[in-house]
Amino acid sequence: MIVKFFPLGPAQTNGILLGCSETGKGVIIDVPFEGGELLLKEAEKAGIEIVMILLTHSHWDHIGDLALLKRKSGAPIYVHQLDSENVKAPGADGLPLILRVEGVEPDGFLTEGQVLEVGKLKLKVIHTPGHSPGGVCFYLEEEGLLVSGDTLFQGSIGRLDLPTAQPELMWESLEKLSALPAETRVLPGHGAETTIGAEKWLKNAKEYFGG
Repeated sequence: MIVKFFPLGPAQTNGILLGCSETGKGVIIDVPFEGGELLLKEAEKAGIEIVMILLTHSHWDHIGDLALLKRKSGAPIYVHQLDSENVKAPGADGLPLILRVEGVEPDGFLTEGQVLEVGKLKLKVIHTPGHSPGGVCFYLEEEGLLVSGDTLFQGSIGRLDLPTAQPELMWESLEKLSALPAETRVLPGHGAETTIGAEKWLKNAKEYFGG
């Protein structure tokens, strides 16, 4: 498996490229500003064809170059339905846009438990509302990898003071993640990677972050 991620744009948001080494098929997860061209070039260098674009959620910093990447790659875009309106009309979630974001129509919706096949990679969708209503994580069980978006960071969680945040749902989402194997590698939406086992507070997240 090919795994590359790059902190990009004004919020240093991680744009992620995952590729199947055997089949040459790949996926881009989240497309920050500055990410459209860069991620495509990285895919080309690795000999990977992008067959889909996935979003962990729809906040502006995760979709800054989404429309550009869609035009250049032709790959379909998938997001959870509860976050889809903000993909079509960025700013609909009430967050002020630091830069202009072009809206784009999603090609399909992600659902809890859905398994996406990218070559021989299998990405399971885990719906993790809290930071945003349609937040999701992508779990590759065989590879021991979780792409956690803004649900889980190294030593922290996504903000819960945003217009569409749902704090009580965040604790349930983090409890789901705490059940994954301790050695699971975590690639978050911002910052450095971690593992499930390193975040020992996960099961008691509300006590740490609940205020």
